[in-house]
Amino acid sequence: MAISDRVLRYLGSTRNIAGSCLALLGLLGHFLGLAGAFWPVVVAALYGVGALLAPPDRVRLTISHAEVETEALREDLDTLLRRIERRFPGDVDTAVRALAEVIRGVLGRAEQLAASPDQLHVVSQTIRSYLPASLEAYANLPRGYALARRADRERSAHEELLAQLALLDAQLRKVAEAIHRGDEQALRDQGRFLRDRFGGSELDLN
Repeated sequence: MAISDRVLRYLGSTRNIAGSCLALLGLLGHFLGLAGAFWPVVVAALYGVGALLAPPDRVRLTISHAEVETEALREDLDTLLRRIERRFPGDVDTAVRALAEVIRGVLGRAEQLAASPDQLHVVSQTIRSYLPASLEAYANLPRGYALARRADRERSAHEELLAQLALLDAQLRKVAEAIHRGDEQALRDQGRFLRDRFGGSELDLN
């Protein structure tokens, strides 16, 4: 691991935070006239005490199946976005990017997503099948043909692609909403537990 990575990890560690908190108390004591002339030594000593006594950060080496699956999907999505860069009209690109943001938000909830096979299937198929198939079919058309209407009231290929992207976006937003509802329900359950244990709370969502 690079030295800079080690430094960044230590800066965010429990030991550094605990040591810094005690050092700040020592610095405060200096400003209040309690530390005397040796206040730098006191501050350094307090930092050392905090860093030594703080519990070490927990090491997490196991990787869940959900994380493995969502990471693979995230990589596939990024690969697809790189392949289509500058290949489509601006409105199509905007729609695809908006859809990708929704998908990334869903993939960020790996455990919740993996707990629902149907939702995971929709996300997986959107990334690996539905979205690439729509974009590929459009990309293989001549630009003039894609923009022209075939007959009265019939969509152009361009309009058809935008409609398909809108359908995918709406479906993925339903998945995201379902995941957020699960998070909200978990918060409500926690609220009921806390009220039962400690009494009423102003954080009641009901």
